[in-house]
Amino acid sequence: MFTRDQAQTLAKKILSYSTFPECSVTLSSSEDLNIRFAGNGITTSGFTIERSVSISSTRDQRTGFTRTDSTDDDALRAAVERSEELASIAPADPEHMPPLGPQQYPAIESYDQETARARSPVVIPQIRAIIQAAAKQKLVAAGFFERSASASAIANKNGLFGFHRSTDSRLSTTIRTPDGTSSGWAMLPGVSLREINGAALAARALEKCLSWRKPVRLEPGKYTVVLEANAVGDLLRMAGLSISARGAEEGRTFLSKQGGGTLLGQKLFPAIITLRSDPFDRRMLAAPWSMDWLPNRRITWVDKGVVRNLWYDRYWARKAGKAPTPMPSSLLLEGGQATLEQLIASVERGLLVTHFWYIRVLNPRTMQLTGLTRDGLFLIENGKLTTPVMNFRFNESPVRLLENSQKLGRVICTRGFEGGAMLAPPLVASNFTFSSISDAV
Repeated sequence: MFTRDQAQTLAKKILSYSTFPECSVTLSSSEDLNIRFAGNGITTSGFTIERSVSISSTRDQRTGFTRTDSTDDDALRAAVERSEELASIAPADPEHMPPLGPQQYPAIESYDQETARARSPVVIPQIRAIIQAAAKQKLVAAGFFERSASASAIANKNGLFGFHRSTDSRLSTTIRTPDGTSSGWAMLPGVSLREINGAALAARALEKCLSWRKPVRLEPGKYTVVLEANAVGDLLRMAGLSISARGAEEGRTFLSKQGGGTLLGQKLFPAIITLRSDPFDRRMLAAPWSMDWLPNRRITWVDKGVVRNLWYDRYWARKAGKAPTPMPSSLLLEGGQATLEQLIASVERGLLVTHFWYIRVLNPRTMQLTGLTRDGLFLIENGKLTTPVMNFRFNESPVRLLENSQKLGRVICTRGFEGGAMLAPPLVASNFTFSSISDAV
């Protein structure tokens, strides 16, 4: 992977080839290890090393973009020339912003040397623990392990330069009965491999698989729910872009006020709801800069139910006369001290949801989403799990979920089927809408 000195030297060389007034460079390098297992055995494995260079050139608000995986001088010079050729035929962007100058990027601690060096012999024991636990119960395990180490850099002709290294790992498993009629799922993500425990993961997935046999059919409708932390993260991470000041001021999000303006400063949620960005929380992968290269920082978006901040990108901030803010990322929904078991015990009648799958947006204005429950849905009666329940399709908004939240548990790092990590607690919420039955496991 690139070192800081290598990245800075390479970026300077690329920028020296530029003939346009504006040129920016993104350098990426990574080492990725993956192992896939199914049918209680390892099926594929891979180890990839990649480097890429992305170049954008701008003149008269016209931008051309190109990418190359080669770092020799001829290839880099050709890539810069190609980006300038593309810029000459591109339409002018009326919202183009001038490039940033030098920035003070924060130090983000998201690199673990042991994880970066790990190879298959370090990982396989964790996978073996899952397979052996499933086989002992005459069940079938499948899953995926990924370990990545990366180094990235950004630079432009105005003197901006940033460099960052990170590691990431995740292990997920789905354990099923041999006839495929019952299923349990669990995932563990972590910046460090030390946070991954195959035996603990297997125990969680096994418990759900063994408990979810012969699910009963319940009628669709509104239910009190206990959402496990991964289910909360599945929904809330998709709401981040709805914090956009532009969207709210243009009447396109749930933060738009009827008749004009925004709901900034208003109490929309219970006092237990605080949602913020925290790139310095080491439980989750983060970067020192946002997508528009602004320095990342802590921002509280919702404080004890009150909307405190909106996301202003650089263009909209200039138009509105505001200071720009980094894009919402590294989201954290603050929680409490209750365990999942204590949240379940507090519910007279409701449903426990493990996680969601195939989530899609129905209405961007209200953030209404649709998707399916999967791999463990259970009826709660008098504070206890009593009956496995057939899966549902849901139609619900994370905004309404927060509005109807009653209790929060302990925060963990979550990452669902469709990517996107955040720190979230399990929670209890009322009036969650399940619209139809899903016959799939």
